Amino acid sequence: STMRSWVLVLAVLSLAVRGGVCFQVASPPGPRSPVWAGAGRRCPFPIARIAMQSAAGGSGSPAARLREKLAGAMGPGILTMPCCFDALSAKLVQRSGFEITFMSGFSTSAAKLALPDTGLISYGEMLDAGRDICSAVSIPVLADGDTGYGNAMNVKRTVRGYAQTGFAAIMIEDQVAPKRCGHTRGKQVVGREEAIQRVKAAVDARNEGADILILARTDARSVIGMEEALERIRLFVAAGADIVFLEAPQTVEEMQAFCDAAPDTPKLANMLEGGKTPILPPKELGEMGFQIAAYPLTLMSTAVNAMNMALEDLKEGREVQGILPFAELRDIVGFNDYYAEEERYKDYTVDD
Repeated sequence: STMRSWVLVLAVLSLAVRGGVCFQVASPPGPRSPVWAGAGRRCPFPIARIAMQSAAGGSGSPAARLREKLAGAMGPGILTMPCCFDALSAKLVQRSGFEITFMSGFSTSAAKLALPDTGLISYGEMLDAGRDICSAVSIPVLADGDTGYGNAMNVKRTVRGYAQTGFAAIMIEDQVAPKRCGHTRGKQVVGREEAIQRVKAAVDARNEGADILILARTDARSVIGMEEALERIRLFVAAGADIVFLEAPQTVEEMQAFCDAAPDTPKLANMLEGGKTPILPPKELGEMGFQIAAYPLTLMSTAVNAMNMALEDLKEGREVQGILPFAELRDIVGFNDYYAEEERYKDYTVDD
């Protein structure tokens, strides 16, 4: 009977939780690759996400969908990734047809706290913002995990927390805490051994059951030099990182050297307007060997500029220009969907 089936399912789930089994589905068969690393493992902490994401590593999970998209971009190809900072900006990215987005630490700190990206925003505050973002969209969301918020054990806890929130990938970097935006002054990096230890801890958390990809970042180019940055990228790949990111290369030649250093691992290019890295068209980045073209501050910068212009018009007593039609704004935030859902229950009776 149906009741017996549910009892059996609940019994199996109970045993799984007590045994610490995550029910991860093995990755699709194919050559061993960092993109597919860490599937089919046993985890020491029960993670009750089976009902929400089918099974960890399964075809419906954010991490699995990101793996598929990255595999498709290795051909060569490119995923253009506007970065978001709240649920509404993430929803706009999805509505515009983009396949992935990234919760920017700079922009989230600015939007949530009106503070600079200098390590002031906390792990808990980033998780709160992430829950809103991940619940608002269905596309994979990558996220800034800063330095992991502490030592190796903190890194593992951070990776697990980001995975449970619904992120598809977490970025872990090698800056000294408190970290800061990679294109601003005053940043420092930890030693090579500690940098690798952070990535290894993140990879271990993934392999122990956290259904999330590890994006390993180095800021060594601006602090030590390009050769050290390239060596760290190679070591990140060897440690099991799924995606690698060399922050702030300063020439096209340095960007190409980065791609050549990790030919078989997905790579991220950071297209920060006004930053240190040359801004190249996505097609050219794909041909160079990048798989992701990130635009970390494009939405934040244009939003702040638009608000400043509107405020100036109001201050001067002028009619505000560039106003979105109210009907379109209602549709974007979901009024039409709400009305349609409301109709389902309008004439509901007990007999129904």
